[in-house]
Amino acid sequence: MAKAVGADAVQPGFGKSRVVLEGGSIDTNGLGSLLTTEECLLSKVQQRNPKMGRKDYEKVFADYLGISNVIWLGNGVTGDDTHGHVDDITRFVAPDTVVTVVESDPKDPNYELLRDNIQRLRAATDQDGKSLAIIELPMPAPVIFEGRRLPASYGNFYIANGVVLVPVFNDPNDRVALDILADVFPDRDIVGIYSGDLIWGFGAMHCMTQQEPVVGR
Repeated sequence: MAKAVGADAVQPGFGKSRVVLEGGSIDTNGLGSLLTTEECLLSKVQQRNPKMGRKDYEKVFADYLGISNVIWLGNGVTGDDTHGHVDDITRFVAPDTVVTVVESDPKDPNYELLRDNIQRLRAATDQDGKSLAIIELPMPAPVIFEGRRLPASYGNFYIANGVVLVPVFNDPNDRVALDILADVFPDRDIVGIYSGDLIWGFGAMHCMTQQEPVVGR
């Protein structure tokens, strides 16, 4: 792809090893702040970079992505086979604004996990030390297939040119989530796409895409 668009391919390294980092494990505001989770990058489960700790990641983010401010959330949603990708839970929608998913049922396994994340967001700041504006998105009811909970979340939307593609699940909260995102993105069309079959592959809109920035910007 780099050759096709005449761009340089950069391969981040740490010591003598290449750094493994999936797109869904980070989200940035483009001005120096980055969201990620401890579950994804610091846990020993599905460990991407065994020799790297919190400060090592922050240095790699600074060196390769120009990041000066890392916001560490705790855990991703239950059923996420990536073990904590942030693109299912919290996303920047403006330089100073995030949307984050919340669970209203105290008996749901996601309830405490997502409460912890929103508390961290309330304590966090952007790269200039300013508090973040936080917009809450509901979670759909649990989606179970063959006895396994799938990572259904409205947070896995994809922002494209003129449109936002949003996973929906034939759930009453579909309309609530779409209306919230319509307010967040007034200049884009909000398109709900049924994703019950997609998340059997453990991902939705954002998981199955990769943005391609314009070269030179």
